[in-house]
Amino acid sequence: MINDHTYGPAGFVTLPDGRRLHYRRRGSGGPAVVFESGMGMSGAIWGLVQPRVAERTTTVVYDRAGLGRSDPDPGPRTLDRLVDDLGHLLRGLPDADPYVLVGASWGGPIIRSLAATGEFPITGLVLVDQSDENASEFFKPRARRQFALTRRLLVPMARTGLTRRLGGRLGRDLPADVLHDHLSLDFGVPAARTMIAELDGFLDDLEKLGRDRPRLDGIEVSVISGTKITRAERNQRPGINRAHRVTAERLDRGRFVPAPDSGHHVMFTEPELVAAEIVRQLPHPEQAPNVH
Repeated sequence: MINDHTYGPAGFVTLPDGRRLHYRRRGSGGPAVVFESGMGMSGAIWGLVQPRVAERTTTVVYDRAGLGRSDPDPGPRTLDRLVDDLGHLLRGLPDADPYVLVGASWGGPIIRSLAATGEFPITGLVLVDQSDENASEFFKPRARRQFALTRRLLVPMARTGLTRRLGGRLGRDLPADVLHDHLSLDFGVPAARTMIAELDGFLDDLEKLGRDRPRLDGIEVSVISGTKITRAERNQRPGINRAHRVTAERLDRGRFVPAPDSGHHVMFTEPELVAAEIVRQLPHPEQAPNVH
């Protein structure tokens, strides 16, 4: 691997079943900021946020199993399985704790669930337009039909290059090496199959979260919510924003953070806001460099 990558030198953590998870680490000091991506996406989505944070502390960007340069997982990609993999990653990182965890979309429930175990010294969480169990929109017939259609069409779309043409536009401002990873790793057939595997248990796991919400007492949590209503999300976005507010209000130390210029992909459209929320959870944030 190239050692002068934007994210830093590459490393691998080997899981108990022999699978390897790929990660890159850059920066120094603590707490270490660990980035968890959304469904079907590698760590390449953080290319506009990580450099800002690495100026301040240690950063770790990794690829979930079956994504990026990590080995695939032959088992079901349930939320419990994803949380277990992240736990093994943290145990395998040398001299990295304590942690601030950052999760986008489905990454939000993953980092919340891990923090709730109490196993790791986690000082803060940043949820970036997370998949929220309080959003009833996810459980409506329209959304269920959309999920079923996605499962049916995603692999054919990846084979024809359509997913790359549609999704790759968001990353056009990424650093060149991160953009290369994003375009080459996030829109192919392996990534599509992994997304389908993660989507299979999505609604069941989200319903379970609604019944048994992770306890995050004492942990500062920033709930970033994209409040820009685009044509594609006009039926869902208001309800998702309300759900994010509810989540922030129910948390012991929750903070609702609107992202007015963003829909779902805040890390691409307002990376400076995401970085600022991460930095404010680090020690003495007033001494941090200007992340804008």
